[in-house]
Amino acid sequence: MATSKSVLFVCLGNICRSPIAEAVFRKQATDKGVANDWCIDSGATSNWNEGSSPDARGIACLRKHGIETDHSARQVTQDDFQSYDYMLCMDESNLSDLNKKASKVKNCKAKVELLGSYDPQKVLIIRDPYYGSDQDFETVYEQCVRCCNAFLEANS
Repeated sequence: MATSKSVLFVCLGNICRSPIAEAVFRKQATDKGVANDWCIDSGATSNWNEGSSPDARGIACLRKHGIETDHSARQVTQDDFQSYDYMLCMDESNLSDLNKKASKVKNCKAKVELLGSYDPQKVLIIRDPYYGSDQDFETVYEQCVRCCNAFLEANS
């Protein structure tokens, strides 16, 4: 069966927040039996980390919660704006960068939003944990669980 819905999670470097969100959403969709209905990926607004694995602290956080990822960082492309239904980003800077890029794309179909706009606890911004602690990665994980679950519910 062909996938009918698509989501791209986006942050600055695609090694911390967006791969965590991607892995969390994939697990939630799998657990609900709807993973085959979705094309799920993540990307970066920058090209700094292309080809890199997610941050080791993010991988450790995911593993602690029984989630694996084999993601390699990539930059968002113009094609992504035409092929994804949703581009869910982490903060105002990502949102601004994506909206600038989207304005230059013909036939942009992607709905660009903050992932935090789905948070039942109304925490809009998912802060970059890169210069932070393991607890900061745990906070990102918890936010992603809440937001991804609400997004999945809204799109089931």
